[in-house]
Amino acid sequence: MDSVGIGELPDASAYGDRGSNTVGNIAKRIALKIPTLRSLGLGRLVKLDPEATAENARRAESALEQTCSPTSAIAAVPSATSSGAYGRMAEASPGKDSVTGHWEMMGIVLDRAFPTFPDGFAPEIIAEFSRLTGRGVLGNKAASGTEIIDEYGAEHMSSGALIVYTSADSVFQIAAHEAIVPIPELYRACEIAYTLVGEGLGVGRVIARPFVGAPGAFTRTANRHDYALPPAGETLLDRVHDAAIPVIAIGKIEDLFAGRGITQGIHTVSDENGMDRLEAQMRTIDRGFIFTNLVDFDAQYGHRNDVAGYAANLERFDTRLAAILPQLRDDDLLVVTADHGNDPTTLSTDHAREYVPLLVAGARVRAGYDLGTRKTFADLGQTLAEIFGVGRMTHGTSFLRDVLSPDYADYAE
Repeated sequence: MDSVGIGELPDASAYGDRGSNTVGNIAKRIALKIPTLRSLGLGRLVKLDPEATAENARRAESALEQTCSPTSAIAAVPSATSSGAYGRMAEASPGKDSVTGHWEMMGIVLDRAFPTFPDGFAPEIIAEFSRLTGRGVLGNKAASGTEIIDEYGAEHMSSGALIVYTSADSVFQIAAHEAIVPIPELYRACEIAYTLVGEGLGVGRVIARPFVGAPGAFTRTANRHDYALPPAGETLLDRVHDAAIPVIAIGKIEDLFAGRGITQGIHTVSDENGMDRLEAQMRTIDRGFIFTNLVDFDAQYGHRNDVAGYAANLERFDTRLAAILPQLRDDDLLVVTADHGNDPTTLSTDHAREYVPLLVAGARVRAGYDLGTRKTFADLGQTLAEIFGVGRMTHGTSFLRDVLSPDYADYAE
């Protein structure tokens, strides 16, 4: 669930994210109807009920302020017994972007953040980009993606100049109207930018942001494409793929890992489409790893500060999740998590430095088990490495033996 964070990390203030709590702050405004996520233990990780007593709120706040060990208790708000195992993960890498979050889940812990450009890119970089693409440049500043196309869209349509912008993340984004700049040309411009700022400056991603419509009514399309740096080390995807186990990447996963360690990449047009593709792969793949990113939480609602839309998307996902759980086979494992936060209730439209949920379901999972606060997202990758038998990753602590029901204790041997 891209950007579905559950509360600020201890160092959130260094990122300007103090007070961010994507799910918790939404729940303060809207009564979320998410019974499936609750049943998996989300309500024991973040306060979902505004009517909870002051004592429960105090206990929740106290527990969430602790910097805990991987096995420390975090259950703060009374809730029905969970049907899955639950916990939360802290990000060990600096940063709060999708690339960093996904790489860490798969075993890479960065020692320094990707470079950011809050004042835009240097004039010489923009000039060279313009020369190589043969088009002018508008913008070149940190901005919301929807706001910048409203600001420059009409001028772009009359001049043909590309709209270039960045954000609090390490990104070089190029927006263009599909009727003015054909998609293949926009992608080619992104490849040029990738060479200039990705390979040249270490920028994490170049992103194509095509849109359609008329001034005052522009809409971004599903033809977005991310050009990310290749992972800075070996990932779980590499290990699993090299072991001849299928790795199916749904949504923007293939882009985030630059296509590495992936057997089949499936791009999607919406979260609903992503869930359709997930269900189809569950029916098709007998053995393997299906890694799905649902980007609408972030792109459509978080970055637009759309609280009601974000809440509705949580509820739609919850409904789809309820339909998937009965389809799990005896030896299937389902994990629901996120890569960072993006609190739509704050003034910022950027990602937020937050804990992410760790919800684990399956017939062999110890129901109601508290996985505590994990020190790194890499604990997930280490656990999957143990499941697939591909050797230990450099970072992370497996929770496989903790999460298995006593009836399946020998499964991890």
